[in-house]
Amino acid sequence: MSGLIVTGVRPLGGDPVDIVMEGDLIVDIVGPGQGAAHVAGSQVLDGTGLIALPGLVDLHTHLREPGREDAETVATGARAAALGGYTAVFAMANTDPVADTAGVVEQVWRLGRESGLVDVHPVGAVTVGLMGTHLAELGAMATSAAQVRVFSDDGKCVWDAALMRRALEYVKAFDGVIAQHAQEPRLTEGAQMNEGALSGVLGLIGWPAVAEESIIARDVLLAHHVGSRLHVCHVSTAGSVDIIRWAKARGINVTAEVTPHHLLLTEELVRSYDPVFKVNPPLRRAEDVEALREGLADGTIDIVATDHAPHAHEDKDCEWGAASFGMLGLQTALSVVIDTMVNSGRMDWAGVADRMSVAPARIGRATRHGGSLQIGSIAHVTLVDPTQMWTVQPTELASKSRNTPYAGMQLPGRVVHVVKDGRPTVRDGALVLDSAVAGSRS
Repeated sequence: MSGLIVTGVRPLGGDPVDIVMEGDLIVDIVGPGQGAAHVAGSQVLDGTGLIALPGLVDLHTHLREPGREDAETVATGARAAALGGYTAVFAMANTDPVADTAGVVEQVWRLGRESGLVDVHPVGAVTVGLMGTHLAELGAMATSAAQVRVFSDDGKCVWDAALMRRALEYVKAFDGVIAQHAQEPRLTEGAQMNEGALSGVLGLIGWPAVAEESIIARDVLLAHHVGSRLHVCHVSTAGSVDIIRWAKARGINVTAEVTPHHLLLTEELVRSYDPVFKVNPPLRRAEDVEALREGLADGTIDIVATDHAPHAHEDKDCEWGAASFGMLGLQTALSVVIDTMVNSGRMDWAGVADRMSVAPARIGRATRHGGSLQIGSIAHVTLVDPTQMWTVQPTELASKSRNTPYAGMQLPGRVVHVVKDGRPTVRDGALVLDSAVAGSRS
């Protein structure tokens, strides 16, 4: 059987090796220069000077299909994900129709399979229509072909404590997790940005940190009470980090994520009134950014998740108050983590692999992903040049949308090759389009 050999690559920043793959498995790891003759007829990818990571996994992606194909489709989102170094993404439920039934999650799952570029794991809604009044078909989605294990009303908070308790109890039966969008709705009515001195200066309704922190505090106690798994989406404040750290110290089964934009950007950007910086939860203070970086480094925050939120042009190219919340993230996430965590000395490459592959796969129960780069592992590999700078050009991104907050910014780290199931999906920074099933949508 012909295979694939990656030569001269440095797994997790270690010594150079050749990685030999056959089928969908890593079958050997040998010294540099020794792999070329290992399997006759194998393809060869030059990995000289590149860092090898297990294929990245994003637990929080918005792919918009069905319903908002003008902003993104599963196919275009999969292309952006592959170019960003991902081999699996979890697609959030706030589509139209909402992914609150087995039929809708299976549709998203099948569209992901058609893309051929990444594995798409649908996230099921917690409540019918994201309305927060009745539980959705959690069991039916869990036993569907999509085998949903992550449930979230992301974009909206499951604000009713009794309903949240029932959801946490329900998903225990199939080892599911509730991923909460922590936002007390009564404290954020009409909110447009972080609440503080700057919101007063700019004349925008403020979004207090306590709106996030109060829900996290409630939910970690509920999760502890029922003995279930809780995941906190897009943590954004120093107080939230403190609460999660407190909960973990007491053995509560809670995990948390931070987005790349909350690791890098601050509320000061809102002074421009450019809606590209309007996001939910909002960009916070520099002190919050520092606390988030510290929490990610010490493991209080388990993962980096993009919250990739594409929007059609008209939903962002308007006045601030009318603009939709959200930013693109799939193609820039790894670079932002390199910039904020690796180049600053806060995290090594093993830490990046854990926060962007191993831990998100574990939380989402994506058993084929998040493995180690060892013999016998599934051959999902991302190869990045950490020394290469690139300039973010919105028109060059694979997403249908252009709402990136990093436009014109120089970022470190270029994804050079991506291997999924032992075959290249990205080679020399470009999609290997025949990796996708012929006829996939664009």
